[in-house]
Amino acid sequence: MKIAIIGAGSVGTNLHHAFALKGVRTELVHARPLTAPRPPEGGGVPEADVYIYTVADHALRDVVAVVHAPKALHLHTSGSMPIEVFGEDKPHAGVLYFLQSFSRTKLIDEWGSIPCFIEGKNIDDVAAIYSLAQVLTERIYEANQHDRERLHIAGVFANNYSNLMYRMAKEVLSDTQIPFEALLPLIDNTAAKVHAMSPQEAQTGPAKRGDVAVIAHQREILSPYPEIQEVYCLLSEIILNHRE
Repeated sequence: MKIAIIGAGSVGTNLHHAFALKGVRTELVHARPLTAPRPPEGGGVPEADVYIYTVADHALRDVVAVVHAPKALHLHTSGSMPIEVFGEDKPHAGVLYFLQSFSRTKLIDEWGSIPCFIEGKNIDDVAAIYSLAQVLTERIYEANQHDRERLHIAGVFANNYSNLMYRMAKEVLSDTQIPFEALLPLIDNTAAKVHAMSPQEAQTGPAKRGDVAVIAHQREILSPYPEIQEVYCLLSEIILNHRE
């Protein structure tokens, strides 16, 4: 089976690496030249049985449009894009969405615990996609667009926004002698707790305790950082309003 991964960004590079570790050869193709007015000589779309598109959502339709392989299985890896991005000229198509944060500078070697959410145009496509996902992970779930969109948003809160909190924490420490690394045991412990209890049960801090005096004092300390102060006040209010 020939597999072409179109898009050499973070997701594509990691998938190419992951399949290679399992002894499955894939061809990694840079997507940008494919949609250029004059693709470079020799830079066209390779022949394959499976095309996995790992491009940005805004570019997906344009990239899909230049691939003409009606007998192949076409898969995108987006949490938000509909399966309808593959038109009638691609009767075998679906979604192969891995819920993980990917980086080209830190490739993931172990995929067994990464959940994969799949969707197919028909039952045979679903079976083929499931078999492909099984090469990398045991945690495979069927999910339609409605569920994937909400899963993607949940991932934004759990990953992207938590990372923003780390960035803000580092900025608050910028005028001290304390390195950001001092927060790592706390970060690790907080993440570990939600494996054993609900997020609501794991919540701690002055807002959880209803300690408005501490909140007011910390709000004043954050006055040199107006954006961070605004976020602090908003999040504190949400926690205060949802205390048990």
